Amino acid sequence: MLLISWMNLSSSHGMNGVKQRKTSWQDGVLGTNRPIPPGGQWTYHMQVKNQIGTFSYFASLGMHTAVGAFGGFNIQARPVIFVPYLKPVVEFTILVSDWWKSNHKTLRQRLDSGKTLPKPAGLLINGSPCATSFTGQAGQRYLFRVSNVALTTSINFRIQCHTLQLVEVEGAHTLHESYESIDLHVGQSASFLVTLHSPAKGYYIVASTRFTKPFVTATGILHYAGSTARPSLPFPIAPTYQVHWSMKQGRTIRWNLTANAARPNPQGSFHYGTIPITRTVVLANSKATIGGKLRYAVNKVSHVNPATPLKLADYFNIPGVFKLNSIKPT
Repeated sequence: MLLISWMNLSSSHGMNGVKQRKTSWQDGVLGTNRPIPPGGQWTYHMQVKNQIGTFSYFASLGMHTAVGAFGGFNIQARPVIFVPYLKPVVEFTILVSDWWKSNHKTLRQRLDSGKTLPKPAGLLINGSPCATSFTGQAGQRYLFRVSNVALTTSINFRIQCHTLQLVEVEGAHTLHESYESIDLHVGQSASFLVTLHSPAKGYYIVASTRFTKPFVTATGILHYAGSTARPSLPFPIAPTYQVHWSMKQGRTIRWNLTANAARPNPQGSFHYGTIPITRTVVLANSKATIGGKLRYAVNKVSHVNPATPLKLADYFNIPGVFKLNSIKPT
């Protein structure tokens, strides 16, 4: 059970990657639950059993994510379940977000007017551009749970003079590939084992934007306990605009099929291989300026919130709200 309380905002919340089994009305989207009023509270009841991993939650209304309405949500494996990597001495949660000089109301007005968001003015690591720090013991192993909670910005994450051993991505254990730096796109989370094997001093934790010109950077510090030496420049290098590099790296991530992972519903699941295919849809996105506003579409259809939210139409079996063949197959 997760309790979130906001004192100055009115919002509802969703989660990136957490499976809402039989509790999809708790997912924060239109029609599933009412906004949390300023000064009020809302308790989310959800079933997370048979799930593990690094996730994040965020405000889904009013651009409140832009003012920090987000957080980490980590689901631990039960003690009796084998975890396919060496146990860390401590876990650290890192949330990387983008930041603008304009407030969230201005950003929302810009979107409502049919314009794209501008490039962010900066990045933040746990709410700070340069002041977040973590301390560890030399020779020990630590688990870094890293989430990209940005609105628009892909990031590259790295730790100076240290290797990131990937062990989990959004609820699935992975084969143990090691990276000098790794890309995380909007809403993505991953866990890395980091062994403190370098000379005792401070080292930069770096997150920088991807696919932006110019790119911007946020830093934190990984301190070795007992040392007062500050980290030294230069920052560890990383790609900036190379899209193909990111695609190639993504293909190196492999699911560990021999490890425990999220299981199907206890009630059972479909025998997917026996389901007859009745329709194939090829999806493509597009954009166009219509009436002076920038509009986005999938197969030439733009989303408009219906008068009756889809979740309510599904729950109460209300006809005519969702039309199965309203989108073209290509």
